[in-house]
Amino acid sequence: MKNSDSKEDKSTLAIEEQTKKIPSDAFLFTSMGAIALSLTLKLMGRRGDAIFVGQWVAPILLLGIYNKMVKQQNS
Repeated sequence: MKNSDSKEDKSTLAIEEQTKKIPSDAFLFTSMGAIALSLTLKLMGRRGDAIFVGQWVAPILLLGIYNKMVKQQNS
């Protein structure tokens, strides 16, 4: 399905145009960085901060999936 066929609004199309420019690896490496930072904070005894940063991993990976779907839909 092409963008012209879709019933998405202009803001959604603008967001998709920008997100598909981001390499898929960026989301994977960012989530791995969040895991490493969370572990580091945990080892430093900052449990609350470690949990907070650790919760970033799932949303980052979901954004990566969204990015991949946008790329596949528009190809």
